[in-house]
Amino acid sequence: MDYAEGLFLGRYWSDTDFENRRHIELFLLYGILTSLLFVVYYWTGKPVLGVGVFTLFHTICLIIISILNPLICFKYYRMPFWGKLCVLAGKVIKAYLLMSLTVSLAMPKFTVQSDGLRDFLVDFLNSTLETYTQKYASGGGSFSTVMGVLAGGVHVVLVGVLFIAGMLIVPGLLVILYKLVQYLYDFLVDRFVLRRVFRYKR
Repeated sequence: MDYAEGLFLGRYWSDTDFENRRHIELFLLYGILTSLLFVVYYWTGKPVLGVGVFTLFHTICLIIISILNPLICFKYYRMPFWGKLCVLAGKVIKAYLLMSLTVSLAMPKFTVQSDGLRDFLVDFLNSTLETYTQKYASGGGSFSTVMGVLAGGVHVVLVGVLFIAGMLIVPGLLVILYKLVQYLYDFLVDRFVLRRVFRYKR
């Protein structure tokens, strides 16, 4: 329970030491899961559990949950067990919405359709190898041609590695950015509203 509380309540509201530890594995796991959901949606055209379909209704829900976050968190540890479960359920919904938003933002960036992806990759490989081969061919000799092919191959591999790294890292970075904004908002509401209205101390 402490782990779930630390994970979903965040650094500001949690009384656990969850946020004081590094959780690189969670960062990468989130990126892997988001990427897999994106790949399935991209390849089949069907979102898994609606992830990637982010409508005006989802936007309003995310905004409302974010605005109400301080109000539902500041008394979390004084709530009964069922109340805590409701708060954590709301946090799970928010995480779902953030993942769906990330996938929906990434989807339009891929203009190549899934059925044309193979031809696109083959054309990219051929054009890259041709570019580097022509660049080194000016030196003359078969060795220059081999160098061009090797350089082109390295270029293709680096692009692939950077693409995979981006698929894994960018989703987590978007969540971190959102958490920073949420943290600042929670701090301001808690300091200048909640503590004055409810007269409590953390």
